[in-house]
Amino acid sequence: MKRIIFSFLALVLISPVKAQEVKNEKPKLVVGIVVDQMRYDYLTRFWERYGEGGFRRMINEGYNFKNNHFNYVPTYTGPGHTSVHTGTSPMNHGIISNSWYDKFEGAEVYCAGDPSVEPVGTTSSAGKMSPHRMKVTTVSDQNRLHTQMRGKTIGISIKDRGSILPAGHTANAAYWYHGGDEGKFITSSYYMEELPQWVKDFNNSNAAEEYFKTWNTLEDISTYKESGADINNFEGGFRGKETASFPYDLAKLKDENGNYEIIPQTPFGNDLILDFMLVAIRAEQLGQDEDTDFLDVSFSSTDKVGHNFGVDSKEIEDTYLRLDRNIAELLQYLDNYVGEGNYTVFLTADHGGGEVSSYLKSVKIPADYFDYNAFSDNLHAFVEEEYGESDFIENISNNQVFFNYDALDEADIATNELEERIAHYILQQDQIDKVFTRSQLENGGLTTGMGALIQNGFNQKRSGDVVFVLNPGSGYSKGSTHGSGYSYDTHAPLLFFGNGIPHGSTTERSEITDVAPTVSALLGIEFPSGTTGHPLYIMLDQEISE
Repeated sequence: MKRIIFSFLALVLISPVKAQEVKNEKPKLVVGIVVDQMRYDYLTRFWERYGEGGFRRMINEGYNFKNNHFNYVPTYTGPGHTSVHTGTSPMNHGIISNSWYDKFEGAEVYCAGDPSVEPVGTTSSAGKMSPHRMKVTTVSDQNRLHTQMRGKTIGISIKDRGSILPAGHTANAAYWYHGGDEGKFITSSYYMEELPQWVKDFNNSNAAEEYFKTWNTLEDISTYKESGADINNFEGGFRGKETASFPYDLAKLKDENGNYEIIPQTPFGNDLILDFMLVAIRAEQLGQDEDTDFLDVSFSSTDKVGHNFGVDSKEIEDTYLRLDRNIAELLQYLDNYVGEGNYTVFLTADHGGGEVSSYLKSVKIPADYFDYNAFSDNLHAFVEEEYGESDFIENISNNQVFFNYDALDEADIATNELEERIAHYILQQDQIDKVFTRSQLENGGLTTGMGALIQNGFNQKRSGDVVFVLNPGSGYSKGSTHGSGYSYDTHAPLLFFGNGIPHGSTTERSEITDVAPTVSALLGIEFPSGTTGHPLYIMLDQEISE
């Protein structure tokens, strides 16, 4: 794979210094990898196609939690990255979705949006981001506090939320990719007033432009047996190309597909993240002293490919074969620069992903598309028929109904009365499986099943008044989606590798909120402030054979 080499960092990839291989009591560097929209079965499904240095190395030398799940709904990117790194669910950390209706502001807000900061590295509003909506600390925040701010934290992702939320409130830097007509990495004034010289040099090298090339399968497409037909009725594709099929000439397609925005829609977005990451490790001298550093990375192109082409596509299979090579290259670089035994890596996902609903229907599995607009219109009509007006509903979003409390007060209508009537109505609708009210969720007691997942994702201050659950298989006619509490969205990989990690595996259930307290226990630092998960003792208490 071609790598971009800067003169001032030439030794990064040409002749990296062989670091000491003596194991420290704790790692010099923790690398937290979140793969966006990675189902657990991508490990097993493509296992025979993976090389020895990537996923196979992490599993063969590290620890594999085979039954790892998200313990809340909704399973979206913002809540997922936050829950991994804070050790708790949206109930406590407050990131209840990627965007949500803020009943205090009377408007939709974005999980990482912050109008009080300024963009750095661009003039676009894409730079007006920070972690200020996250209510608790992350494991990297706790490491910064533990080391008196000497341990560094750097966050990197294609997506702003995939970089900002994991890195926490105290991060030295978080960088994310801005496409459009720019194709470069940016940040905000929350972290700094000006990009470091190494980031400027990376952007000025036209690194992204190198990936305006043809995306063809890494290997002979006829050998891609773990995915469906290349041409089918279940994929989106790109504007300007008649079929969603290989090959894809990005140089020809870019003008109709957002210019630099097309790169993250392919596995080349992950390549670009790796390019930037390797330079960052050396430029920031991560893992080079006795204070543990954190590098929080999210590979986001997997999610974009999944949404466009679906979890059963040739494009997804190719993307994961290429990601496996990315992981192998990263581990080899860490061996050389930080030293074997001097770093720890954990790898997980922010959510899984479901089969395309139209494909499920074609093979006689119950599935359908849920029409939100029709549902919203019908619900407003029901309330108006029952009460003579529909102003009592202020917003419907993220499978939640928000009430207008002022209107209810004026009409002298009790909220619990409206909860019950709306819940009863919604439950009668097609494609609705379950309904929960604020009263139920605030009173607690939902300890198992879907009710427990909904409760763990319900934030008392930020969530709505009625929450509804769609039937399994609800999605789109083309491309995959996620967000539910069903196993295809909750079952995600969890791998640990490196310093302090024994070799082994377990099918005992673990939860995504266990990651941060496990890393904290490994480092001997305080847990994140909102932690509800538990250290994974089945791994931590196992002896490491030399």
